[in-house]
Amino acid sequence: MLDDPDVSVVLRGGVQTRSQAWNFVRWFADAWMGCPLRSEHGCTEGELAAAEADLGFELPAALREGLRLFGRRDDLTRQQDPLVRPTGLYVHDALNGVLVFRRENQDCAYWGIRLDEIEQEDPPVMVESREGWIPFLDRMSLAWVELVLSESLFGTDSLYDACELPNALLPSLHARHARVDLPDHPMWASKDDSPVRWYAAPGRLICRDGIEDRSWIHARGRTPADLEAIRAELPGSWVY
Repeated sequence: MLDDPDVSVVLRGGVQTRSQAWNFVRWFADAWMGCPLRSEHGCTEGELAAAEADLGFELPAALREGLRLFGRRDDLTRQQDPLVRPTGLYVHDALNGVLVFRRENQDCAYWGIRLDEIEQEDPPVMVESREGWIPFLDRMSLAWVELVLSESLFGTDSLYDACELPNALLPSLHARHARVDLPDHPMWASKDDSPVRWYAAPGRLICRDGIEDRSWIHARGRTPADLEAIRAELPGSWVY
């Protein structure tokens, strides 16, 4: 698994268990980000216990395990729409209470777990959109994988770019990139930007927002050459 740089291959068959989610994050941190997970990359037991004491309830296993494994890896969790640190976890008063664990960088949206489902080990995740709180992904472990892909996509290096994708170029996208086996999920900004779908090839990762003509794609290469190859195969008005 560690020798394959293709996200679509590593996630083939989907994420069925929390262990699969953690194995993927370990692989991605090493093979894609070039920095294997280490013990200091996780939040400490003391931090998590203090957060639980402040909240008055235990964190779901899937949230706790992810924070414990890589909650301090900012390159995986805090580039665009950051993961909340344990001290920042709080309960929003919507839907009889939602535990917020992630926020959009300008506080335009939030991701959370309903308190009605907080005792589940791997509960569903909601996102606050312009239509209010809506289902995001049906398991926290899936939301962790999406978070890592999304946040690493928007790294501060020169390996990211974005452009509009006309429908005429969809055959090129599909011919050269496989769908990543993650469920469709909503983009918080608007229904027109939904669903979000992921595509990959060796050394390449693409996120597509929406399915209408001229939807947006966000691309990352493992190397500058990988990103240049995406730009060449999907010509358009790239941002960078």
